[in-house]
Amino acid sequence: CLAAIAIPPLQSLAKSALAGAGVLALIGGFAAQEAMANLIGGLFIVFSKPFRIGDYIRVGDNLIGMVEDLTLRHTVINDFHNKRIVIPNAMINKEYITNYNLGEKRICEWIAIGISYDSDIDRALAIMVEEAEKHPSCVRPSGVGKPDQPKVIAKVTDLGDSSVNLRAWVWARDYVTSVNMRHDLYKSIKERFDAADIEIPFPYRTVVIKNTTPQQPTEATDLAAAS
Repeated sequence: CLAAIAIPPLQSLAKSALAGAGVLALIGGFAAQEAMANLIGGLFIVFSKPFRIGDYIRVGDNLIGMVEDLTLRHTVINDFHNKRIVIPNAMINKEYITNYNLGEKRICEWIAIGISYDSDIDRALAIMVEEAEKHPSCVRPSGVGKPDQPKVIAKVTDLGDSSVNLRAWVWARDYVTSVNMRHDLYKSIKERFDAADIEIPFPYRTVVIKNTTPQQPTEATDLAAAS
């Protein structure tokens, strides 16, 4: 290229070639930097072991699934829609990760329901405890040393705008079991609440219609009325 620059007819061609080479070098530099970041991220995952293949994890706020494959470049997660999400290791190292299989597998589910202010609070709490304790997936809390420790705890958490908010803390043996248990409990508790006349309120909306200025009659309106 330098020799071509010395020849006037070839100067434009040489400058174009040099410019193209610069762009390619810039693109190659970015690609190499990204590849190196993924490689380093993969090494961190391999040595620190925040998760392993087969673990159920949550990445950030939304993505939950099972780790299906792990390479030095990327991590493959199979979510609950049976879709494979390929995440570069440089990105997954920037997110906070919840590992549901790391250490103790037992997990606590929150069953949160709001009832109306006119409903019987004590009866509602008792129903939540009864339904949770008789579910086959409900287990004793993790780290409980006392045999008389209650299996399920239900409390009033706060007083909302239109409801008294209740919550039951229910334990399951692992994450997948806890998800199915939560779905079953919401259904069975709702059915028990209906039978016991415990109302689950829904928001009310008030629509205000402002008065508008009456429309002045026009000549065409008067003719139509006359006819």
